[in-house]
Amino acid sequence: MSERPDELKKLTEIAADMKLPAEIRKKAIEQLGVISTHDALLALLDIAANESLVTNERDLALKQAREVIKKTSPH
Repeated sequence: MSERPDELKKLTEIAADMKLPAEIRKKAIEQLGVISTHDALLALLDIAANESLVTNERDLALKQAREVIKKTSPH
């Protein structure tokens, strides 16, 4: 359980690192979506709000955030 915050932090840093290839940043964003926790949702929203990222990566973060909301909402 204690590894999860570190994992979220690392994935968020990877997703925002413009020195890394776009494919790696996108995989980090997708992995945050797979985690599907409240903290992952907040991380995805932070990524989507990051104006230094490419628009399609910000959009992917929003899409992943929507999926987290769907997964965690009562039906």
